[in-house]
Amino acid sequence: MSESSTPALTVSDLTVHLGGRRVLHDIDLSIETGEFVGLIGPNGAGKTTLLRAILGLTRLQSGRVAVDGTDASQNRSLIGYVPQRHEFAWDFPISVEDVVMTGRVRRIGWLRRPGLVDFDAVAEALERVHMDHLRTRPVGELSGGQRQRVLVARALALRPRLLLLDEPFTGLDMPTQELLIDLFRELSAEDKAVLMTTHDLVGALHECSRLCLINRAIVADGPPAALDDPAVWMRTFDVKATNPLLKTLGVVA
Repeated sequence: MSESSTPALTVSDLTVHLGGRRVLHDIDLSIETGEFVGLIGPNGAGKTTLLRAILGLTRLQSGRVAVDGTDASQNRSLIGYVPQRHEFAWDFPISVEDVVMTGRVRRIGWLRRPGLVDFDAVAEALERVHMDHLRTRPVGELSGGQRQRVLVARALALRPRLLLLDEPFTGLDMPTQELLIDLFRELSAEDKAVLMTTHDLVGALHECSRLCLINRAIVADGPPAALDDPAVWMRTFDVKATNPLLKTLGVVA
């Protein structure tokens, strides 16, 4: 973890209402550079909503989001975001390299041409996800795993301080999952902060440096080894003590 006194991300007293219903409340979360944090919870727990709130895509009922100590609205260019794969229009006639370049728009500005630094950032990002050899390929011709790597490269092209990942392993084969998990660990070791939603609970227990259990509010937060109380998992997923999930996680009551 970085010795910097300023967290990469600070979420304070955050509450979000959607459609007149409170979907997140009293969220306090701080992530330092060098941390790889898994955001864990059932469907409908508010995981994606929290990421969207950090990005400024969802209006806050109350609370504050800061990136690198400054209000997130002024520091969006420090946030890289990898959405769920189905959210991207893969039938759009555009190349891999062009998709990744769209990740630089917040730095380049609208209607401005990319410069040498932008092309360097794109090339570096494609190399990190092992997609540089397919940079001219139309994205519509890519496999599911290749598409996911393109979305990760697009986020990395921004050279962010904070990386947000929304279910990055869904539908991926094991080699692609391993490639990406190794990359995410490398990024956190390079003093970036990584926040990832995932349904792969066992993988998160083994790979993340910290887990945040959420179900509309933060239920528990700490290193995986410290989250050995079955009660917090039961409360997070609203399951009984006899649920096989607890045995799978090694936290049987």
